Amino acid sequence: MRTITFTQIIRETLAAEMRRDASVFLMGEDIGVYGGAFGVTRGLIDEFGAARVRDTPISEQALTGIAIGAAAAGQRPVIEIMFMDFITLAVDQLVNMAAKLRPIYGLDCPLVLRTPSGGGRGYGATHSQSLERLFTGIPGLKIAAPSNAADASGLLQSAIRDNAPVLFLEHKLLYPLRFEVADELPAPIPFGVANCTRAGNDVTLIAWSYMAHLANQAADLLAQDGIEAEVIDLLTLNPLDIGMIVDSVKNTGRALIVEEGPKTGGFAAEIAAQIMEQAHDYLEKPVLRLASPDCPVPSAKHLEAACIPTAADIVCAAKRQLEIRN
Repeated sequence: MRTITFTQIIRETLAAEMRRDASVFLMGEDIGVYGGAFGVTRGLIDEFGAARVRDTPISEQALTGIAIGAAAAGQRPVIEIMFMDFITLAVDQLVNMAAKLRPIYGLDCPLVLRTPSGGGRGYGATHSQSLERLFTGIPGLKIAAPSNAADASGLLQSAIRDNAPVLFLEHKLLYPLRFEVADELPAPIPFGVANCTRAGNDVTLIAWSYMAHLANQAADLLAQDGIEAEVIDLLTLNPLDIGMIVDSVKNTGRALIVEEGPKTGGFAAEIAAQIMEQAHDYLEKPVLRLASPDCPVPSAKHLEAACIPTAADIVCAAKRQLEIRN
C-alpha cells in the first residue's frame, strides 16, 4: 500500500491509459508545460510530447467541438475545462452534439471531459460552482463524481475506455487530500454501481464527490453518539444506482441527501423523488435534502463557509431525521 494525493492518482491514471492506448490524447488550456490549473497534467508533456498533450486557445467551445470531432473519427480525447463554471461555454457541444451522436447517427463518441468542481477555495461566484445539475437529465451523457483516489482512478479508466461521452468531476478540495491505495492502479470501476462505504441501520446518507467524503466523516461523528449511519457514495450520477439507494432506505427508513449546489433544482431532488416513488411505504420520515442556499458562492471565506455543507451540518441534519436534539 502507499499514500497518494487525488491529484497524483489522476495524473498516473491518465499516463497509464495513454501508454495503453495510442488513441488517447489530452487537450486543454495550459495543460502542457504549465501542467494545468491544479497541476494534474504536470510532467505528462515530457513523456508524451505536445502532439498528445495539446495546449489550446482559451475557447471551451472550440476545444470541446474539436474533441468531439476527434472522438467521432476514432480517437479518445480527454479534455480539461479549467473550472467547471466555464463548461457553460460548451453546453451546445456537449448536449446537442456529443450526447446525440450515438442515438441519432450511430456514431461512438469516446470523449472524456475532466473539470474541477465545487467551492471551498475562495475563488468566488464564477469559479466555485457545482453544475452537474445542468447535465444529469441529458440522455447519452454519463457523469462520474468520485470522492477518493482509488475510485477516481477506477472510474477514469472506465470513462476513457467508454464509447459514450463522460463528464468527469474532480472536486477542488479533493486534489490535495492523501489517500491510501494499492501500489498498482485499481481495476476499472463500472458505471452505475454505487459504493456503500459504511453500513448502518439508523439513517441513510447519500452523497457524491466531496460531499460523500464529508458524509463518511459525519458518519464517524454520529457513531460516537451511538447512531449508525449507512453511507452511499454514488460514484456516478448518470447512470444512477437507484437500486442500492432504495435498498438502503428500506432498511433504515430515513434518508438524507447531501449536495453542494443550491437546493432548488438540484440533483438531490431527483433522487428524493425516485426514493418516494420506490420506497415511500418504508419511510419513517420524509426524505431530507441538505444543500447550499440559493445564492452565488461568495468569495469571502467566512461567507463561503456558511454556504457550503460541512460534516457538522450533516450530523445535525441526520439527527433531525432521528428527532434527536443536539
